[in-house]
Amino acid sequence: MSTPLVPHHVSSETGARARGRALGEACRDGIHETFAGYASLFAAHGLHPHHVRDHGRAALAEIGGWAPYLAEEIAGIAEGSGLSAWKIGALNARTEILAAAAVTGEGECSTSVVLPGDGTPPRTVQTWDWHDVLRDAMLAWTLEPSPGRRVATFTEYGVVGKIGVNDAGLGVHFNVLRHRSDSADIGVPVHVVARRVLDEATTVEDAVRLARSARLSASTVLTVVTHDDARCLELSPAGVAEVHPEDGFLTHANHFLDPELAKGERTTADVSSTFERGTWLRERAAALGAGDVTERAHALCSHREDGAPVCAHAEQTLPPHQRWESLATISIDVADRRLHVHRGGPCRVSEGAWLTCSAGLTVVR
Repeated sequence: MSTPLVPHHVSSETGARARGRALGEACRDGIHETFAGYASLFAAHGLHPHHVRDHGRAALAEIGGWAPYLAEEIAGIAEGSGLSAWKIGALNARTEILAAAAVTGEGECSTSVVLPGDGTPPRTVQTWDWHDVLRDAMLAWTLEPSPGRRVATFTEYGVVGKIGVNDAGLGVHFNVLRHRSDSADIGVPVHVVARRVLDEATTVEDAVRLARSARLSASTVLTVVTHDDARCLELSPAGVAEVHPEDGFLTHANHFLDPELAKGERTTADVSSTFERGTWLRERAAALGAGDVTERAHALCSHREDGAPVCAHAEQTLPPHQRWESLATISIDVADRRLHVHRGGPCRVSEGAWLTCSAGLTVVR
């Protein structure tokens, strides 16, 4: 049985509110189901619905101040889907809401970037690990956020962006982090930061500038890649740090690498495999630099019994809010401005089941 492709929505609207409204209408069921999934996740972590409502409204205010056009797009998504605006705000702030509840966990993503250094484009790959009950939340989206700027992003229904590439040849990978400075004083959602970087940045320095301009309440690392540069931007309320490649190789799991920010690390080895995965990744530059995207994805195929659960599988005996799985495997081609998305973890990757989205707003199977 073939692996189904991740759903893909293509926007032709150039106005933010109209684009959001059209997405909301087209993806209404997926957005409703995704919000219901997150509502259950928030409740399992002790968040009352009125807390979620207040956090969603706070997020909308922060987005409106930092990226007004994305606030308009979110308002359009709410109108099109028939959900209250605060619920779409909560979806976009799901990282911030979970940080407000001091949630930690076993899983999350592993990212690798290899810079060959001989004019060959960077070779990137990551897993997207999340709760298995939210596997149907995945969405690929291509859009034109402003005249002349095209973006392809892998995200979740109702969330404005996450991992992706733009037509300037700048790509963004995404991993969550947890820092002691994370708080319930909801700031600009990190997913909104990732989307604005895709919308506006043409260089890594542009991405750094944008990231530093946002007031944050939760932590994340954006691995920003161009044809000849790559950097991990570790975002936290305590500050933004830059991690540079070593010998043309850059990897990140879910703990801080910057020495100063690492002093506030909230993730510990007893609850997360991030330190094992980080070590495992750093030892595999050659395999992770493979030219073929499927071969590169297979290089991430390591399970817990292999020493590091880079390819994660949900333990079904655990309650849903404690289960983690590699739901997608993703690679970015900044030279051809293409985003490759495969449903499932590295051990499930097959040659013919990649969805390839172009920042030129076309799909290549």
